[in-house]
Amino acid sequence: MASKHSFRFGLSEFLLIGFVVFSGIMLAFHSGGFVVNFQQVGFTALSSVQKGVSTVASGIGDTFNAVKELARLREENKELTERLKNYEILQRSNTDIKKENERLKEQLGFSLSLQEKNYPAQIISRNPDSLYSAFTINKGSRHGIRKNMPVLAIQGGIVGLVGKVVTVGALTSLVMPIYDSKCSVSARIQNTRDIGLVTGDGSVDSPLNMAYIKKRVLDELQVGDLIVTSGESGNFMGDIPIGSISDIKVLDYDSSLSIKVMPVIDFSRIEMVIVSDLHEKNNK
Repeated sequence: MASKHSFRFGLSEFLLIGFVVFSGIMLAFHSGGFVVNFQQVGFTALSSVQKGVSTVASGIGDTFNAVKELARLREENKELTERLKNYEILQRSNTDIKKENERLKEQLGFSLSLQEKNYPAQIISRNPDSLYSAFTINKGSRHGIRKNMPVLAIQGGIVGLVGKVVTVGALTSLVMPIYDSKCSVSARIQNTRDIGLVTGDGSVDSPLNMAYIKKRVLDELQVGDLIVTSGESGNFMGDIPIGSISDIKVLDYDSSLSIKVMPVIDFSRIEMVIVSDLHEKNNK
């Protein structure tokens, strides 16, 4: 009997405890406690996801903006580089124009200073057999050019003999330079006034040769003495610079000195020349 009573008492207690728990749960649902907790848990999870997505999106946005900025900077750099290139070209062009104007002004001044009538001309081609051999100028018989007219040039403020006209066309002429082996010019040493003959060696790189200067004047000569045209042949006016003495040698078998002359004109850089008419005065 006692054990049966104990079993009933235990069952009653269990039911009572179960009722209390169930009532508590129902009360919690009824009061919204569980709902609030679930909402808090959901909000926390959702917030974490949103924050992660926002961080990723922000990183992608920053990267995209950085790429756009880099592309823009590259485009600006390309544009600035192009502008700089154009500026440098413009600067070079202005420099070239200034130099050309200076050359033309120098040539015009020289042309006006000559007593003889003259014709400024431009070199338009050179003999294909040799880069610095006979060359063609853009003036011919229609401009007043005639055969054997002397050709001069001014280069860096220095006036020098270039050669003479050997062939004349209607619009162009061929000029033989003084370094040609077939060209001979009556010349004198400016210091001593001794007369000799200057001939070319056939090459622009080789000095000119001056012959027929007697050995007796050796002590009066020195390297650097100026050689000018004598004006006695009738083909060239007098006292036009040809070159300067670069070497003097005494040959035992010759009564004359062997003199090397370096032209005053740099033929490799010559562009413009002046053809002079010895038979007509310059009207200026």
